[in-house]
Amino acid sequence: MKVSHKVLSALLAGALAGVTCVPAASAKGKDEEQKENDRIQNAGTVIKEILDVPDDIPQDLLDKARCVIVFPSVVKAAFIVGGSYGRGVMVCRTHKDFTGAWGAPAMMALEGGSVGLQIGGQATDFVILVMNNRGADSVLHSKVKLGADAAVAAGPKGRDAAASTDVTLRAEMLSYSRSRGAFAGVSLEGSTLRPDRDANKRLYGKEVTAEDIVEESRITAPDSAHELISRLEKASPKLRT
Repeated sequence: MKVSHKVLSALLAGALAGVTCVPAASAKGKDEEQKENDRIQNAGTVIKEILDVPDDIPQDLLDKARCVIVFPSVVKAAFIVGGSYGRGVMVCRTHKDFTGAWGAPAMMALEGGSVGLQIGGQATDFVILVMNNRGADSVLHSKVKLGADAAVAAGPKGRDAAASTDVTLRAEMLSYSRSRGAFAGVSLEGSTLRPDRDANKRLYGKEVTAEDIVEESRITAPDSAHELISRLEKASPKLRT
C-alpha cells in the first residue's frame, strides 16, 4: 500500500511533537519546583531578619510555639499576595506532640479576609505563631478560618511585652506583619489558612499531605529550607510549655 508524501509528513510531525512535549513539560515542572524553593528561601530570609531583632517576637512566645508560618512579601518572593491571596511556608516541631526539632517545610495558602486591607498595596511579610497542639492539628488537617475555627490575635512584640495577657493565652495563633521595616502585631481574623497541596506536590515530587511532612521523619527537607530551619533551631531548640 502506498502512503502519500503528505501522510508521511503528518505522521512525522506528530511523532516529533510527541517527543518535544516531554522535555517541555519536564522544564515546566522544574520551574514550578524552583518557585516553591525560592519561596522557602525567602521565608528563611524573613525569619532571620526578624529574629535578629530582639524587640520583634518575644523569646518566650517563640519557645512555646508549635509551628511558625511565614508568608514572604510580594517584592521579595515575586509571587502574588494581592487583595486576597498569599502563599507561604509552615515549619513545625517534629513528632505528634510537637516537642521535637524543627522539621521539613509544608507549603501553605492564606486567602480572603483582611489580607488585602493589611497589605495596602505595600510589600508586606506575615508571620504566624501556632501556639498549641490544637491549633497545629487543625491547620495541618483542613482549611481553617481564623477567628472562627481557630482563635487568632495580634501578637505582642518586644522583650518586655506582656506575653501572658488573656488574649495571648487564649489565642491558638498569634500574627505579625512587617512592612517597610516596621514590625507589628496584626489581626488576620476572617482570613482562611490551609495547606497548599499542589505546592507540596511540586516541592516533594509526589502527593504528600502537610500532616505527613510534619509527622514523618523520613521526609527530608529540601536544601532551600536550610536557613529557615537552622535559624529557628538556633533561636528556639526546645519547646517550653
